Amino acid sequence: MTTSTTVETWQTKASAKQKSCLDKLPKEWLLPTSITDTLQTPLSNHAIPLIKLDIPRKSGLMSERELDITEKYDVAALLQTLRDGKFTALEVTVAFSKRAVIAQQLLSCLTETYFPEAQERARFLDKERSEGRIVGPLHGLPISVKDGFQILGSQATLGYVSFLDRVSDSNTPLVEILLKLGAVLYVKTNIPQTLMTADSHNNIFGRTLNPHNTSLGAGGSSGGEGALIAFRGSPLGIGTDITGSIRIPSQCCGIYGFKPTTSRIPYSGQSSVSRPGMAFFLPSAGPLANDMEAVSILSSAVIEARPAMFDSSALDVPWRPLLKNTNPKLRLGLLSEDPVFPLHPPVKRALANAARVLQAAGHEIIPIPASTAQVANATLLAWTYFGLDGTGMAHITAGNEPIIPSIIHIQKTFAQMDDSFCRDVEGLQGVPRVAALNVKRMGIAEGWRKVWSEQGLDAVISPAAQHTAVPHDTYGIPPYAAFLNLLDVSLVCT
Repeated sequence: MTTSTTVETWQTKASAKQKSCLDKLPKEWLLPTSITDTLQTPLSNHAIPLIKLDIPRKSGLMSERELDITEKYDVAALLQTLRDGKFTALEVTVAFSKRAVIAQQLLSCLTETYFPEAQERARFLDKERSEGRIVGPLHGLPISVKDGFQILGSQATLGYVSFLDRVSDSNTPLVEILLKLGAVLYVKTNIPQTLMTADSHNNIFGRTLNPHNTSLGAGGSSGGEGALIAFRGSPLGIGTDITGSIRIPSQCCGIYGFKPTTSRIPYSGQSSVSRPGMAFFLPSAGPLANDMEAVSILSSAVIEARPAMFDSSALDVPWRPLLKNTNPKLRLGLLSEDPVFPLHPPVKRALANAARVLQAAGHEIIPIPASTAQVANATLLAWTYFGLDGTGMAHITAGNEPIIPSIIHIQKTFAQMDDSFCRDVEGLQGVPRVAALNVKRMGIAEGWRKVWSEQGLDAVISPAAQHTAVPHDTYGIPPYAAFLNLLDVSLVCT
């Protein structure tokens, strides 16, 4: 008697997950063929301006009231309507859920969805309000979160086939805080394989497209958030950032993003690509939104909830509103372009325009030379740190899946960089190697401390990248983002 065993391939596992995700989309929210048949496919090969096409309205899937909810209110106004009872949490949740499903069909921006659970949560919040109770400062607001945040009973695969057998057995601390604050969690968003590329593409959930131009990348690694929010399928989202992963999607998709100093908004408890304890420099969690005030609303609400009570790695430092400045004139550093990573004309123009407007308003602009900023050296150092941990690539091998093209592109780019700044470290291994890298990092940080102190700077103006959104698989290493993670400073990108 013989038996045969069917070995599941990575394609089989990925296809099963894709079908499961598709089955969770309400059939009445799927785009009609009258819309899909007009689009050139594959969308990633054509420069389709999906936002300008106004597909949510033309599809007939959303009522005028739902379109108004998703298009005509910033986060502060939306929260006010929820408190006042102009809109119910349920109708706001359904409106953004519908729009998110439309976005998913066009942009591949979602991973997990929680529409029945979100509607149940919204009904609970509406009942609380009807009895005179507002649950928290985010009462009734739908919030999207990046795939790595864990939600009890669902998955946080990070696009790894080898993670498809994992189910989250608890909520990430930040998820618990958002629920305490009254938010409604309804979707998680797409990311790149390994999280270490700005092209949000993996072998399970596919490639996230830019809603302004589908032939361009949406950025990464919080690219699903960037695309969804730009399409107005979410009023406010949470991403993470270790080398620009909040700022890059914000730049590519034309929204606002904030990378706080590490440990201000709690990060721990997420699904991770790294070996536990490999904390050479830390990632940050932070908000993305279509308006700047939303960034402040989310940050202040989370920090005022005392995240250290939920997450032992979070700082127990209260939110500090800006005091009225008796001297409103600022001293602003202006980062000069690094010759290794020259700025493209639109970025140069934007920086020059910003400096001109600020000077005209009476602020002082202080150029920071490239030799002082050390962008290229810091970028090389950051990627050398990342090379200490091969766990992310091991997860790919464990799933027997191929490496996505943008990772190969980054590997080639890094191999071509001038390595002279870190060449003396190459012969070292283990603790001596880490110590030598730390010395170099402290040297760059000390140089910046001197600039900040000696020049009396209030802030520094820097590009998010040397270019704008680029064709798929070509973003490469993000120098103007990575060096700031190395320094662990807070940043806003618009």
